[in-house]
Amino acid sequence: MLKKYYAFLPLLMMVFALAACNSEPTEDNQNTQSSEETAATTKTVKGLFGDVTIPTNPKNMLVFNSNYAEFLLSIDIVPQKVLVVDEIEPDYRPKLFKENNVEMINTPQYEENLEQILSLAPDLIVVQGNVIDAKKYEELSKIAPTLAVDANGSIEEALPALGKVFEKEKEAEATLTTYNNKVTEAKEKLQQAIGDKTVMVLRVEPKQYRFMGAKAEGPGSGLIYRQLGLKIPEQLADSEDWFTPLSLEILPEIKPDYIFVEKRVLENYSSDESMKSLEDSPLWQSMEAVQNGRVFPLDTKDYAVGLGPIGTELLIDYIVEKLVP
Repeated sequence: MLKKYYAFLPLLMMVFALAACNSEPTEDNQNTQSSEETAATTKTVKGLFGDVTIPTNPKNMLVFNSNYAEFLLSIDIVPQKVLVVDEIEPDYRPKLFKENNVEMINTPQYEENLEQILSLAPDLIVVQGNVIDAKKYEELSKIAPTLAVDANGSIEEALPALGKVFEKEKEAEATLTTYNNKVTEAKEKLQQAIGDKTVMVLRVEPKQYRFMGAKAEGPGSGLIYRQLGLKIPEQLADSEDWFTPLSLEILPEIKPDYIFVEKRVLENYSSDESMKSLEDSPLWQSMEAVQNGRVFPLDTKDYAVGLGPIGTELLIDYIVEKLVP
């Protein structure tokens, strides 16, 4: 019996040796394992400027646009930081961010402080694509992976785009469905209340007056004139610009039935004098809409910045409240 065991021993030792060799990690195995781990922690997505590799679960996401941060919250993605301009943020939004532990970083309007952004040490930067150029994108990409979302600031474009990037398509679709139902309900109420009566949006600025165009892609235009179906005065209907300069002398010719007046708010900027000149103008005072109490304020913060699902629904409620008896 013992002789048989010794005869079998060399074969047994060879098997153990081969098993040991196979269990030792080779350079190829190590590289494969490393690639798999990287793939698990990052993913490649398509942005406005091409493909970009981003963290699968970012730990310090910085969002440039506060409305985009609101979009993300609506699809159950919580960014860690968001750039805000205190003077123009709608009233509800700081509370929303605080409740979700989103740190607000105050920054000057229309300026990106690269040193400030670098100090925040983001592992992902998210920015609205149509407000950034290739040069700025390149500068930000040196700080952290930067996703320039191929969408504008509207809920209809931004939500699906963000839902796709963060694999929250169902959540984005649900939010959009709720929003569209809100629009449909409001449109029906407005149609029944005012029919084809005209609505003008007048912007008051320090050195000029402008009106909102119904065909423009800017904030407010799509909601007020296309989605809610409100009618712009015929004399203004062909403008494709978001806001077009307007002389007060032609106001009586336009004869809008309702007027929303925006005294524009910007950082270090005042429209007080222009607003007073408008209100004191005999031409303004002679208009039927003014005499009949059909002039309503429109806050820059609410319609130009408050573009998220919450803010847009609040704006719809405000418009309905003013136009539906």
